[in-house]
Amino acid sequence: MKQNLWINGIIVETKSYRPLSNPFTGEKIAEVAEASKEDVKRAIESAAEAARVMAEMDAHKRADILRKVADYIQEEREECARLISEESSKPLKAARAEVDRTVMTYTFASEEARRIHGETIPMDAAPGGEGRVAYTVREPLGVIAAITPFNFPMNLVAHKVGPAIAAGNTIVLKPASQTPLSAYKIASYFHKAGLPAGALNVVTGSGKSVGDVLIDDERVKKVTFTGSPEVGKYIRENAGLKRVTLELGSNSALIVDEGTDLSKVMPRIVMGAFSNQGQVCISIQRIYVHERIADEFVSLLVEESGQLRVGDPLDEETDVAAMISAGDVNRAKSWIHDAVENGAELVFGGESEHQVLKPTVLLNVRSTDKVSCEELFAPVVHINTFNDFDEAIDRVNESKFGLQAGVYTKDLQKAFKAARRLHVGGVMINDIPTFRVDHMPYGGVKQSGTGREGIKYAIEEMTELKLVAFKLD
Repeated sequence: MKQNLWINGIIVETKSYRPLSNPFTGEKIAEVAEASKEDVKRAIESAAEAARVMAEMDAHKRADILRKVADYIQEEREECARLISEESSKPLKAARAEVDRTVMTYTFASEEARRIHGETIPMDAAPGGEGRVAYTVREPLGVIAAITPFNFPMNLVAHKVGPAIAAGNTIVLKPASQTPLSAYKIASYFHKAGLPAGALNVVTGSGKSVGDVLIDDERVKKVTFTGSPEVGKYIRENAGLKRVTLELGSNSALIVDEGTDLSKVMPRIVMGAFSNQGQVCISIQRIYVHERIADEFVSLLVEESGQLRVGDPLDEETDVAAMISAGDVNRAKSWIHDAVENGAELVFGGESEHQVLKPTVLLNVRSTDKVSCEELFAPVVHINTFNDFDEAIDRVNESKFGLQAGVYTKDLQKAFKAARRLHVGGVMINDIPTFRVDHMPYGGVKQSGTGREGIKYAIEEMTELKLVAFKLD
């Protein structure tokens, strides 16, 4: 299979292609186009030319296009899920869940396209404002550059493309190098749904040949990026006056207080730690358990983790499959080894085979070990104990990240204290930090990024607020 670029509503061949392999089997599944700088500039030009058409398109027409895309994905749910599974090694049942969420994300975008509005301003509230009527409107920014990661190759594309189209913008999309096929599939649905040529362009290639051009070009009005803090900082430093939304990951923590029904919550915790091989920005990485229930917690977690099915992502029963690259497996194992060398106890897992790292549980990890203080992005979780609830909150807040945190407690006062004091973008009371539904505001603080996703909130960041004032004489 040869995958070409998608620019200005047509397939575009390039001079260079690279092989794309299945992370689990190692088999080549496609030859993917590598865009040159000229290709990227052509994509930006087509988006800029289509910007006026999109800005003038009626809201109900944008909504209809987004709704059609949601319907097309739903109709080909199984095909989309298998595509995700093949290029990312996401277990098939998790891939199906991602497809379902993608349908919901575009459905929300369709609905929000009809609800973009401003407000009236009481000008006479200030002396000198008498005899005036004023209101605000939201207008599209224009060309938006979207750079997406591998771990949710359809739904995280939807979180950028959906609100951009809903607001009347145009997009140049750079999907992750390992998972471009899902993005090109989505582009075909938009073309089929009647999106004007140039409104959505998909270009694949290296960060230097694609990303740098997008960041530098004056016609691009906003960059929305999900990925590593290092790349996020680079974008922020080089984007000039463009708007920037950065979702940069985390080392998400969970507090489990005494009195928690462990048998009830444990399947949920295991899912939050190991789903998609732990390659989730809000995957559980750090767990702080009250010392009175720690032994039972560890025993149940190890038992539940041992029941996970590890293997082929296309197997209906698989829970954990291959990580995205051999390098990521080696990095995770190195961090595990370093933690053990520093006194941590490995109580489960730690082995790998065929790029599959088995679910891993560590105890008593130091806060300075990389498995704790950096984003691990692997099926590895560590458990430490606490005696005082305030201490647990402080340990969660030690992190340089702050995306989401979870708290299990039956004490309402502690719940409100955690909600108030945890320095994160989202606090999930009596749930895991991995919880997300696609219309909620989503984003972090500190090195977890800036700005918010969630369709309504992304639209606000993808539009310009204009004031219109009439003097009545």
